Amino acid sequence: MMTRRIFLAAGAGLAFGAANPTADEVIRRIKEHVGIPWRAETVDKIVAGDGSTPVRGIATTMMATLDVIQRASAAGKNFVITHEPTFWLHQDTTQGLENDPTLKFKRDFIAKNNMVVFRFHDHWHMMKPDGIAFGMARDLGWEKYETGPTEFVIPATPLSKLTAEIRAKLSIRAMRVVGDPNLSVKRVAASWGAGGRDGVIKLIARADVDAVIIGEGREWEVVEYAQDAIASGKKVALIILGHVPSEQSGMKYCAEWLRTFITDVPVEFVPAAEPFL
Repeated sequence: MMTRRIFLAAGAGLAFGAANPTADEVIRRIKEHVGIPWRAETVDKIVAGDGSTPVRGIATTMMATLDVIQRASAAGKNFVITHEPTFWLHQDTTQGLENDPTLKFKRDFIAKNNMVVFRFHDHWHMMKPDGIAFGMARDLGWEKYETGPTEFVIPATPLSKLTAEIRAKLSIRAMRVVGDPNLSVKRVAASWGAGGRDGVIKLIARADVDAVIIGEGREWEVVEYAQDAIASGKKVALIILGHVPSEQSGMKYCAEWLRTFITDVPVEFVPAAEPFL
């Protein structure tokens, strides 16, 4: 007759020997925890690999570069959750690149190492709070200065000192700034990631904004507008972090968020390398 102790031990053994979740199962859990309806039309999907693949470990990253995928694989993480595209276009389509050697090399590496790459962009931004905005504010130490998800009123700081502090906190090598180094900055608005023309121009034009932070923007659009605004007499600055540093902290936070409900496989943040020297 099986005693209660033997029954519990047997149950624990079954749990310990249980198969790892598949990529599809991990995605199902993500959908259950985002707290918002999952969009029918979204870039958030598996972009490489098979959903039935057993997951040995999860790596979150800002951008699934080949370097990131290789480091994740070496660390035993075969399910990569990336914020930005894997195949160099927002929709991750590869038309016109069918015979491209870099595409072939990257796909072959993913396949040979039984890996899966899942895009997590739209819904991570749509969550309350926005996962990227939360992580960025936290790593900058600006949570207490927030007046909105991407707006801050910080202690008045010269632009040169502010940019040096941001560079140090986010470990940025290459950062570009448009504006007077002596400008006193207090009211800051951010557009993490790619700064669209209309949205960033509207931020720069606002009377209640001293500096706008973006990840990247076309130089003949937002950068030129910032130059012209300053030349016209407006006291404003544009701080360009680079796309990777401007959202990286949000995907570090993503790993922490995942660990709150995925406990049967390890979850690790694998930072994407800043591409510029």
